[in-house]
Amino acid sequence: MSAKFELYTDTAGEYRFRLKAANGESILASEGYKQKASAVNGIASVQKHAPDDAHYERKISASGKPFFNLKASNGQVIGSSQAYSSESARNAGIESVKKNAPSAVTVDAV
Repeated sequence: MSAKFELYTDTAGEYRFRLKAANGESILASEGYKQKASAVNGIASVQKHAPDDAHYERKISASGKPFFNLKASNGQVIGSSQAYSSESARNAGIESVKKNAPSAVTVDAV
């Protein structure tokens, strides 16, 4: 299995996507979008910006867990990671997005 974007609707009826690694683990998740086309554009933006380290914002949550955001050129967050157990695990997650996102296929579950 290779990496893929899953496009789906949440319980509020908003469109979302998540990037899953080849092992099935979710490595990046979007915010909700009102329009499906906006979510599809979000996937394209992730694919475009993922290889560039400058688009990653490395953060620590209020509970002390490392995570990251991927930002578009305009500074808007286009995807966020899960909380990681360590900064090295977070950095490995970033490397996984860099590697997997540009060529990941989209699976439309809408």
